[in-house]
Amino acid sequence: MEPRESWAALAVSARARACPLPRRRGGLGRWPRRPEAGAAPRDLGSSPLGFSSRPRAGGVRVGTLAAARRPPAFPGPGRRCQAGGVAGVCVDLILFPLDTVKTRLQSPQGFRKAGGFHGIYAGVPSAAIGSFPNAAAFFITYENVKSVLHHGSTSYLTPATHMVAASLGEVVACLIRVPSEVVKQRAQVSPSSSTLRILSHTLYHEGIQGLYRGYKSTVLREIPFSLVQFPLWESLKDLWSWKQGHVVDSWQSAVCGAFAGGFAAAVTTPLDVAKTRIMLAKAGSSNASGNVLAALGGIWRTQGLSGLFAGVVPRMAAISLGGFIFLGTYEKTHQLLL
Repeated sequence: MEPRESWAALAVSARARACPLPRRRGGLGRWPRRPEAGAAPRDLGSSPLGFSSRPRAGGVRVGTLAAARRPPAFPGPGRRCQAGGVAGVCVDLILFPLDTVKTRLQSPQGFRKAGGFHGIYAGVPSAAIGSFPNAAAFFITYENVKSVLHHGSTSYLTPATHMVAASLGEVVACLIRVPSEVVKQRAQVSPSSSTLRILSHTLYHEGIQGLYRGYKSTVLREIPFSLVQFPLWESLKDLWSWKQGHVVDSWQSAVCGAFAGGFAAAVTTPLDVAKTRIMLAKAGSSNASGNVLAALGGIWRTQGLSGLFAGVVPRMAAISLGGFIFLGTYEKTHQLLL
């Protein structure tokens, strides 16, 4: 439906706060010191980590880690992928009416002729089918690229690492998202036609290339979105942490993400309008070529500034609300998978 890099970052941020690393020096939970040479072995039954060297029945000595003191395991890539996929499906289905309103506002025939508020769930099968693999593809790419870039990098480069990982994640996810988006948007502006009929019509008249029309414009929308959103999100979190004297909680991070996502959505709305016009254009028309600058120029000449920012309110609302819903669903799904 919309960019998920903010939701991924919120989820990763929340899991990182839930799984703190044990401190190595000072305070409770420090690692036990290595015994000096010649020192008598001591009983580890009361060690900070909860190890016990007392014999069990049968005289076998074992070292057990107290479950109550064991730090929670950080979610593996498989669980993060599943949780991210489920959360993405929930966001797409819950906020689908807002997405339909936005698409019809951006369509060349206008809101009323595109269906108005009639058939507000037209195209939902396409979104439901493509949502999980789309979110899963983003999460797999995002996590793998981030883990590779983190090796040998300093903490100052962390925001840049997240931006690069999110951008590459979007490039891969768009391979799944764009065909689903093309069929969904065409169904949204033609509520009388079924999703299957629109898919068959597209394949018959345009082939596979028709399903990937707007791929470049979609990627060109996602990358500027992340470049605007991530620095703003990090700055808002730092400002809030400085004001209250400690690191922001997960819900506060979600609030910052919602504001940052809403602002980035507003700024990149012209690119989203151009993407919609390209996907909805008839075969053989000027917009069907996929030229983003030509599409923006045509919108400016015919509709002016209002045309470039068509659907900005539902777009901002969908992305801002999507962050909250995604984060809550991600956390709950991950807890159930543990």
